Amino acid sequence: MAQPPVTSSTKFDPNFTQNVINAIGPKTSPRAREVLSSLIRHVHDFTRETELTVDEWMMGVNFLNAVGQISDSKRNEGQRISDVIGLESLVDEIAHKHMVETDDIPTSSSILGPFWSPNAPFRELGDSIIQDPHKGQVTLMHGKVIDLYTKKGIPGAIVDIWQASSNGKYDFQDPENQSDNNLRGKFRTDKDGNYELVCLRPTPYSLPTDGPAGTLLNLLDRHPMRPAHIHLMISQDDYKPVVNQIFPREDPYLATDSVFAVKDDLVVDFKPLKGHKEATLELDYNIVLVPAPKDQTPTSHL
Repeated sequence: MAQPPVTSSTKFDPNFTQNVINAIGPKTSPRAREVLSSLIRHVHDFTRETELTVDEWMMGVNFLNAVGQISDSKRNEGQRISDVIGLESLVDEIAHKHMVETDDIPTSSSILGPFWSPNAPFRELGDSIIQDPHKGQVTLMHGKVIDLYTKKGIPGAIVDIWQASSNGKYDFQDPENQSDNNLRGKFRTDKDGNYELVCLRPTPYSLPTDGPAGTLLNLLDRHPMRPAHIHLMISQDDYKPVVNQIFPREDPYLATDSVFAVKDDLVVDFKPLKGHKEATLELDYNIVLVPAPKDQTPTSHL
C-alpha cells in the first residue's frame, strides 16, 4: 500500500504548538489570549511550512534587534516596517470598515504614518502652514467637512494637516532647514463646515533606506518611493475621526507606493489658480464623516 506523502504537518511534533498555547496563564485577558494564541499558531505554521533554518531564524532575530536599535523619539522603524509589508494599511482597513444603508460612502481612511505630531498649532482659517523657504508650488486648499447622512456641513470640525517640504523631509527630520511645526497646522471649520488654508503641492520622497526598512526593501527588490501626499486627520466630537493621505493624480508612484496607502478616492486634482496673493494652485477637497454611535466615544489623536 502506498504511504501518504510526508508534509510539514506530519513530520513534526503535532502537539508542540498547542502545548505552547496551553502554557498561557489563567490571568491572561480573553482578547490577549485570542491574539497571542493566533500569533503563536501562525508563526509556528510559517516556520514549519518554510522549514526555517537556524541561520534564517537568527537573521530574523538580528533584524528585529536592529529595528529597535535604530528607533528613537523621532524615528519609528517598527512602524515603517509595518508600512513596508502592508500591515498598517491592513489594520487601517479593518479598523475603518463601515457598512452604511445608503449608496454614499464616507471619506476613505489611510495610514497615520510615523510623522504626525500632537504639537501642531491651531491656525486661523485661510492661514498658511508654510513657515520656511522651499522650492514647491504654493496651493490654496479648501473644502467642506460634511455629515454623511444629512449632507450638511459640520461646524467646529478640526482639520489637522501635515506634509513634507519640497526636499521630501518633515520638519523634525530637517532641523537645519525647517523650524518646528513647519508645514503643520490645525484648522476649525466655520459654522457651515468650510475650511481654507495654504500649503504646498506635495513632493514624492524616499523612505529612509539606512536602516532595516531599507534592508527589507532591497531584499524584496522594491523601490523605497512614496508618491507625493498630504496627511490629514479630521475629527469632531460627534463623528468618527478620519485619518488619511491625499495624492496628486499625475504622480508616477501611485501604483507602486512603498507602503500601499493609495486608494482611488484619495487621488485628487491640483488646478491652476490666478489672483491669489500666494498660491498658484488650487485644491478643492471635501471630507465626509460618519456620526459616532451615541454610546461610543470617538477615538482621536487630538
